Amino acid sequence: MNFQPDLAPPQLLAISALDFVWIVVGLLVMFTFLSVMVLVQVWLERKVLGRLQRRLGPTRTGPMGLMQPVADAVKLILKEDIIPAESEKAIFWIAPVIVVVSAFMIWVTIPGSPDAVIQNLESLGLFYIIAFAVVGILGLVLAGWGSANKYGTLGGLRAAAQLISYEIPVIMVVIAVAMLAQSMNMKEIVAQQSPYPYVLLQPLGLVVFFIAGLAEVGRTPFDIYLAESEIVGGPFVEYSGAHWSVFFLAEYLNTFAIAALTVLLFFGGWSGPFLSGNWDIIWFFAKVYAVILVIFWIRGTFPRLRIDQLMAFAWKVMVPLSFYTIVITGIYMFYNWPPWTLTLMSVAGLVVVAYIIYRRLTGPANRVAEIRARQEEQRTARQRGREAVAP
Repeated sequence: MNFQPDLAPPQLLAISALDFVWIVVGLLVMFTFLSVMVLVQVWLERKVLGRLQRRLGPTRTGPMGLMQPVADAVKLILKEDIIPAESEKAIFWIAPVIVVVSAFMIWVTIPGSPDAVIQNLESLGLFYIIAFAVVGILGLVLAGWGSANKYGTLGGLRAAAQLISYEIPVIMVVIAVAMLAQSMNMKEIVAQQSPYPYVLLQPLGLVVFFIAGLAEVGRTPFDIYLAESEIVGGPFVEYSGAHWSVFFLAEYLNTFAIAALTVLLFFGGWSGPFLSGNWDIIWFFAKVYAVILVIFWIRGTFPRLRIDQLMAFAWKVMVPLSFYTIVITGIYMFYNWPPWTLTLMSVAGLVVVAYIIYRRLTGPANRVAEIRARQEEQRTARQRGREAVAP
């Protein structure tokens, strides 16, 4: 038998080439848009932190300081880029690229509305996002290792330990949401929240995902692997100029992504009570920036954790809670209970853990108060004894 290879018609080749061009154009537009969003986040964070700390924030560069992020970006790009003589040049160069590409590529399938998405992966949306989010860990480890700096290597290893630990709760909560929606399609997950958002069904899942997401991004109070007071800048200690700005860009891209995923998974995405149709994107960005403001508020409120506290919190609190989320979701779906039962189980787990943490945090202060009260009673008893025997 004579087998001939199947040749695609010229029309299909032309269509595929045209699709490729549109994909490239879409990626360029998305990168430009996300870069603008990063500049907006930088300005907004400095303003919000200024208000929280009773300051004004940027005011002089442009009206209301709007040009300050642009000035900072130009400064970083033009700043001298120093490469250590003993560093591994290839690894030193590729590490920031890996970090920013992983942060950028997850936006390929994150929808801002039913039509505002580069490529909606029908059955692999959440899987794709989680898979690419993990790649950034490799970039941080390579950044510390390639710098030929002991402090940088220590920061890279701390980053790997922290991010791997907190990746487990993120994945478990994502699985619980996929179980509720019976889909990994981001559009389908949003559509399944039309009666009520999943925050009402899984408030514990929201708390676990949000806290673990902060740790994944490395935001306060989980910024231990780049703690300047302990390891002199973490894996970025030898980076400067444009290379350092790439890590800075990736951090804010990831912050924006965590806020967007929180909205899509728990707050109904682009759905809203008043606006619909072409106004879906407005609801989406309003919710996303509300979550971002909460992230900035946390940075201005909480102190940085110690490394032992951070790792203990991951493995003793977050990981068990994430597995508990999977268990209660499975029970709810298997027995086909009413939705309020899942809410009750979720709130019960959240209240119990919050109470245990509260008792653990207030325990030392309570013991000190008890010791002082006992000492005061003993002192009072001795004074009364001396007064009783006195003539």
